[in-house]
Amino acid sequence: MRSREDIAALIPHQGTMCLWEEVLDWDADAIRLRSHGHRDPAHPLRSHGRLRALHLCEYGAQAMAVHGGLLARASGGAARPGFLVALRGVELRVARIDDLPGAIEAQARKLVDGGDSWQYEFDLHHDGVVLARGRAAVMLRPD
Repeated sequence: MRSREDIAALIPHQGTMCLWEEVLDWDADAIRLRSHGHRDPAHPLRSHGRLRALHLCEYGAQAMAVHGGLLARASGGAARPGFLVALRGVELRVARIDDLPGAIEAQARKLVDGGDSWQYEFDLHHDGVVLARGRAAVMLRPD
């Protein structure tokens, strides 16, 4: 997948709220993605001219959604939308991300697939340096 439009076709987040621009690699257990959008002055999560590191949790959650969408598409279906229900063990190692000059990359790995819920761990990096990491849980909407 080489475009935001390809990624947006897999998840509920559209327009500039689709935070990822490129899937670098994925398999049944994990995904790696890249984005440059954190530098955009019109980023939808910016406030008071800044994009805070706390928003990396949304990047992590969207990495999960993209992975779920790819898995569903590979099995001939579409992913059900979900709700982020928990964040655990989140470590933020910077205060803001809008001033980072290069791409942000994410790795998300599925820990549990309960059918109607997922648990993942995520790591977000810039230029090889960890920006944030944590775990997230999502409950899928009923069919």
